[in-house]
Amino acid sequence: MTSTHLLYIEDDKEIGEWVSQNLQDRGYAVTWLTSGERAVEEAAACGLVILDVMLPGLDGFTVGGRLKKQYPELPILMLSARSSIDDKLQGLKFADDYLTKPFHPDELVARIEVLLRRSGSQDAQPLRIKHLLIHEKENRIFNQDTGEEIVLTGKQYYIFIFLLRHLGQILTKEQIYEAVWGETYLDGDKTLMVHIRHLREKIERDPANPEVIETIRGIGYRVKA
Repeated sequence: MTSTHLLYIEDDKEIGEWVSQNLQDRGYAVTWLTSGERAVEEAAACGLVILDVMLPGLDGFTVGGRLKKQYPELPILMLSARSSIDDKLQGLKFADDYLTKPFHPDELVARIEVLLRRSGSQDAQPLRIKHLLIHEKENRIFNQDTGEEIVLTGKQYYIFIFLLRHLGQILTKEQIYEAVWGETYLDGDKTLMVHIRHLREKIERDPANPEVIETIRGIGYRVKA
């Protein structure tokens, strides 16, 4: 039974319910969105994205391009009733596969499994950072010093996973805020700082002297391997 978390973006309620239920019946964890507005935020904790082309607001091509720019290693499977070669070529500029509607659920799952094997997502080993053991695909974090599981809120988890996906990189406050909240960062906003403080209280040995999440003064934050 797989524990891979999938992000599924489809605005058609009937199709969305059918596909989501079928994938969950096969053991996948599924987050289903009916638009691409929160796609970048939700994708932070997922191992693969299933993305419809025809969406309200931002279309699938735009959403997919943003996702691939933010998470270059995240597999994206496009779904579309549009079967023209031009549409396929446009989708495959960022997507890893393109499946035309209507499709059989067995074919969808087969393609998902191929993409996951190719990306290594199904066999991902837990990540060790200092005293932390992070099972990203299971959305679970453990303190190796105590053996206890660390429970984070949604935003805390998204912030931490976003930092981990850019391990060793210095990320600006703007980058983190816009990825997690999906909104433009306003200079002087303390929201991110407050969340980082609460996050450190849960994951750091000594929150006053953090060794996991490093503050880069005047710029943002970094998690070092």
